[in-house]
Amino acid sequence: MNSKQALQTFGRSGNPMFSEKTFSETIIDVNIKRMTLQGTVNKVGFSLLLVLLTASYTWSQYFANGPTSVAPYMIGGSIVGLIFALITIFKRTWAPITAPIYALAKGFALGGISAMYESQFGGITMQAVTLTFATMFGLLFAYKTGIIKPDKNFLLMVFAGTFAIFALYLVNFIMMFFGTSIGFIHDNGLFGIGFSLLVVAIAALNLVLDFDYIEQGAEQGAPKYLEWYGAFSLMVTLIWLYLEILRLLAKLRSR
Repeated sequence: MNSKQALQTFGRSGNPMFSEKTFSETIIDVNIKRMTLQGTVNKVGFSLLLVLLTASYTWSQYFANGPTSVAPYMIGGSIVGLIFALITIFKRTWAPITAPIYALAKGFALGGISAMYESQFGGITMQAVTLTFATMFGLLFAYKTGIIKPDKNFLLMVFAGTFAIFALYLVNFIMMFFGTSIGFIHDNGLFGIGFSLLVVAIAALNLVLDFDYIEQGAEQGAPKYLEWYGAFSLMVTLIWLYLEILRLLAKLRSR
């Protein structure tokens, strides 16, 4: 594959985590260490352990000392996670450092959020975790067997759906400053549950984009540090999917 073909291949991504420049070092420098699937899988596993480590801490603090004791960890973890996510996206070469920090920070936030849901709906956290990983492995199987093919139309559909959801969430966030919100986002009625099902589906389909571009990066011999970037992208999607499944289950349990 020549440089023009490689850029065309990677430039068709519908995932905002990836762009035409994501794997451009593959073409430029032939002497660097290369990305592998196994290396990326190892880094995903390590990132999950980091999330579990800090999530377990805030989880235990919540049940030992109440919600006020973990509020700083939840807020701080969310802010730090967002900051390091943006740094990772714009400075991919820093991913070996910023991606683990992102995982640690998000773990603090997820532990508190999960504990809050668990205190209201016993057993909901394990259900959400199980469904998240079942979805991931199910889509991985569908992707590897060719049942789901991330062609141009698929990429455009997922990108459009993802953009629309985040635009809606942004509008809702702004409205909250004025004492109101978009009701169906939080509503446990049929329309609210239908909306959550749609969001879960879009979040899940983003996993296919992650699988596709991680595999392409390994096949094309992308730089080694992009193993961390691929792991980071997959973690962002998994965390989003988990939170949306948690929200959906809470709506169903509250009916």
